[in-house]
Amino acid sequence: MSLNGEENHHHRRTPTPGKATLLAIGKAFPRQLVLQDLLVEGYIRDTNCDDLAIKEKLQRLCKTTTVKTRYTVLSKEILDEYPELATEGSPTIKQRLEIAHPAVLEMAKEASLACLKEWKRPAQDITHIVYVSSSEIRLPGGDLYLATELGLRNDVGRVMLYFLGCYGGATGLRVAKDIAENNPGSRVLLSTSETTILGFRPPNKARPYDLVGAALFGDGAAAVVVGADPIPGVETPFMELNTAVQQFIPGTSSVIDGRLSEEGIYFKLGRDLPQKIEENIEEFCKKLMAGAGLSDYNSVFWAVHPGGPAILNRLESTLGLESGKLECSRRALMDYGNVSSNTIFYVMEYMREELGKKGEKGEEWGLALAFGPGITFEGMLLRSLLF
Repeated sequence: MSLNGEENHHHRRTPTPGKATLLAIGKAFPRQLVLQDLLVEGYIRDTNCDDLAIKEKLQRLCKTTTVKTRYTVLSKEILDEYPELATEGSPTIKQRLEIAHPAVLEMAKEASLACLKEWKRPAQDITHIVYVSSSEIRLPGGDLYLATELGLRNDVGRVMLYFLGCYGGATGLRVAKDIAENNPGSRVLLSTSETTILGFRPPNKARPYDLVGAALFGDGAAAVVVGADPIPGVETPFMELNTAVQQFIPGTSSVIDGRLSEEGIYFKLGRDLPQKIEENIEEFCKKLMAGAGLSDYNSVFWAVHPGGPAILNRLESTLGLESGKLECSRRALMDYGNVSSNTIFYVMEYMREELGKKGEKGEEWGLALAFGPGITFEGMLLRSLLF
């Protein structure tokens, strides 16, 4: 490695004492890769749909979502074993959970192992675990099973965050930050894991949103280790979690509506979602940036949950962002689809890569943003330690 490369590799900003930092990151996906170009034929075949109008609409949606590849737990083998999943009106919640429970645990374990490997410290040094999922319902929860599978100690402090939808990863980060900063020496493993199996169903004209889901959502898992006062020479912090803000927009609770039924989970998305986000986002960002005395949106980096291209486009135009500012979000959407609570971490991993390449030209401050049911905004002011 050249001298410059060596220098860049080791030269980092000094973490603020007592502030939580990201020490490692990992991700995992199911084995079934879905190419967007082939999705329509497969979905129409799997659901025995012969309605041409539905097929054409799905083709249009597949283009507008900008997604190129996704991963899914659902496979031909599963549909052969559970044909009732593709049958309208079948009570299949039991079967869906039978498939989802081992699948989300396996993905969370794989992502966590990848993360722990990067962290380079033993799993026994994890003092707390935060587990986020909107894809499982059981007692005890996935937090216990994950802790067991990873061989964490049995007095690990566990937090389970259920059914937060797309902002769950950012909430998990806020909770992990609070734990890390309030328990000196603690190390928090945060893992998120999601599958769309609970919401898969045949198309129905009465439920147009199902097609948006079929064209946009994917499955996967992510994990990060969070801790304050990193040990020099042992841990390699790359981002500091400065301040966190959560806010809901009053009177918008029905805009993203998810209901559990005998047939799985139903989602309804209001058409006014991008509009509502656009109307409220600037004030929210100002509040976050004020903590570091920042006011120029183009002077910071942006790690935004890519709910869909419309949300990213509105955010870009409302805040007057330079093109390329949301590149990491657009890339994550293209490569993985909207993977609910996980996606913010895929964006942050791309952002780490990006800031590492920029070296001294990289922005020091940035924002992580996610949106979900409520309408809830979850945001964090980040400080890059790469340089």
